[in-house]
Amino acid sequence: MRKPVLVCLDLEGVLVPEIWINVASKTGIEELKITTREMPDYDKLMEQRLRILDRHHLKINDIQAVIDKMGPLDGAVEFIAWLRARYQVVILSDTFYQFAEPLMRQLGFPTLFCNQLEIDGSGRIIAYHMRMTDPKRHAVAAFKSLNFRTIAAGDSYNDTAMLAEADAGFFFRPPEHLPKEFPQFPVTQTYAELQSRFESAGS
Repeated sequence: MRKPVLVCLDLEGVLVPEIWINVASKTGIEELKITTREMPDYDKLMEQRLRILDRHHLKINDIQAVIDKMGPLDGAVEFIAWLRARYQVVILSDTFYQFAEPLMRQLGFPTLFCNQLEIDGSGRIIAYHMRMTDPKRHAVAAFKSLNFRTIAAGDSYNDTAMLAEADAGFFFRPPEHLPKEFPQFPVTQTYAELQSRFESAGS
């Protein structure tokens, strides 16, 4: 009997724009444009971001105001609907629930596993809390242990462990340097290409 298929997707860069890049564009703070597409060490990246927010006196409300004006990438809503009609779908992201809710609403609230921010009474982001170490890989491994065939797609360094753990993993619109470093993951540039890959991998 064929195993049921579960699709795991990154959020930013795959379904929605990069949140921090949008915050950088809105505030003019160029340093905030650095993401996991360039910096593989997520802890180092987040510590850098929190220092930048403090230096510029940016609080949670400032970031949420930017997110409220964002929307999914063109075609993402239709892509998620296509996936959910065929497979189980889980979004595995290193973002935070305090950031993601407005965007998830626009995507129809697919299941999201991500992380938490610690915010003080003034709205200052004082810390971040990862749900666990290497959460994307562990999630895929857990789904496989539940007898799902897992297929995954992402665009950044922090997705590569998830793609490697999955039964089939694909890049979606990655920066040019990543496929050179990880040539084992096929590259897709459109949702139609990704749908075709998922259909082949899930059959």
